[in-house]
Amino acid sequence: MRTICGIDLGTQSCKIVVYDYEKKKIVAQSSAPVDIIANNDGTREQKTEWYDEVIKKCFEKIDKNARKTIAAIGVSGQQHGFVPLDERGKPVYNVKLWCDTSTAAECAELTKAAGGEKKLIEKTGLPMRPGYTAPKVLWLKKHKPAAFAKLRHILLPHNYINFLLTGEYWAEYGDASGTALFDVRGRKWSSEICKLISPEVEKYLPQLTTSDKTAGVVSKAAAALYGLNEGTLVSSGGGDNMMGAIGTGAVRDGFLTMSLGTSGTLFGFSNKPVIDPTGNLAAFCSSSGGWLPLLCTMNCTVASEEIRNLMGFDVKTLDQQASKSPVGADGIVILPFFNGERTPNLPNGKASINGITAANFKKENLSRAALESAIFGMRIGLDGFISLGFKPKEIRLTGGGSKSPLWQTIVANVTNVPVRMLVGSEAAAMGGAIQALWCLESHEGKKSSIEDLADKHVALGATIKPDSKNVKLYNEAYAVYSRYLGALSPLYN
Repeated sequence: MRTICGIDLGTQSCKIVVYDYEKKKIVAQSSAPVDIIANNDGTREQKTEWYDEVIKKCFEKIDKNARKTIAAIGVSGQQHGFVPLDERGKPVYNVKLWCDTSTAAECAELTKAAGGEKKLIEKTGLPMRPGYTAPKVLWLKKHKPAAFAKLRHILLPHNYINFLLTGEYWAEYGDASGTALFDVRGRKWSSEICKLISPEVEKYLPQLTTSDKTAGVVSKAAAALYGLNEGTLVSSGGGDNMMGAIGTGAVRDGFLTMSLGTSGTLFGFSNKPVIDPTGNLAAFCSSSGGWLPLLCTMNCTVASEEIRNLMGFDVKTLDQQASKSPVGADGIVILPFFNGERTPNLPNGKASINGITAANFKKENLSRAALESAIFGMRIGLDGFISLGFKPKEIRLTGGGSKSPLWQTIVANVTNVPVRMLVGSEAAAMGGAIQALWCLESHEGKKSSIEDLADKHVALGATIKPDSKNVKLYNEAYAVYSRYLGALSPLYN
């Protein structure tokens, strides 16, 4: 038996799947939690030592015989995180994460230096946002000058896991395109933006490779540490959204993936760059050869979790309560900006509950409003896709929130697009595994396409179709949400 392996290093946990691609069956999987450092100033950080430990722990949970069947590995990692290393590959500071909003001042500084947001989008395809990597590098220079003086390698989390496996420094277009240090149209590092931070920054960035190529092979040291075969292929890997696109089969025009996790994402494959002049959609590259326009909200399941914990509900009870409430939650609207927000760009945003009256202030309405708020945030992105000429055919739904039948119907009716469920739950890890198979077959001289491999190995489930009556009601409820958003946003700018 030969297998492929997918590793997904997320914000809260690391997951590994070992997949028998001939029998189309996951033969082993494991997971372990990852801690997070959170401060009131918006700081969200982790330590590279935690990544070292969690990768080892996850591999140790896989049977040693199963580990020896692995022929290729693909790594998915949370996007944008800044992993700062010295010349020996050792950390000079913590990993600053995608959800860190403490770099708003650095975003403003870089935007001004570049000539404004419009100029930035013209140069790189992206505005400067706190989630991206570039302002984190400038933050290190300004706030931790001693650490910045030792900096020699700028990596993203998935690049760092590849480094642990291979000992080599590589990046690929997909994850690199989310740094705001990258020219999305030209598929290269942006010398101009790098120099706005420091003349040395570009030389600290890893070499770029295409998505179907290897990032190296498992080193002797890594083989001994993780119980793998030395020389096992490691594919280029990618960001979690790029790998999630592969793992959900969104590798053709018209297919969107919506992920309902701590953050919410909506993204779809495109054969050409999709540059949003408003900056709401990120103009990323894919990790399958094209581009991947993407919306990211920082507060997806956050509101439902906060409301659930406040009322002492478990997940099932929250859904049961929410199902008692009508579409639009009887007028209650939640703006779910518990962590600030990335889209819309409100890093200092605060959550609020609006439209409360003596008649509608009920547990069931609060529960439904929490669920609806996440999808109204996604609707902003869908409207952006459509305005730029993208014609959505189907939404592939993934993430923890996708397990809720009520949430599934809310997605279909708010977006007015058919929703397709997935049989498996680990889309990013499976995307890494499928990309690894693509790399393996290419290495062995076999002609295969990522589209065909996704068709063969992504297991799809039921389709939920929009209901015309509820679509109309949700259009009205979304208009109310938009009015509250427009009225309150100036308070947080």
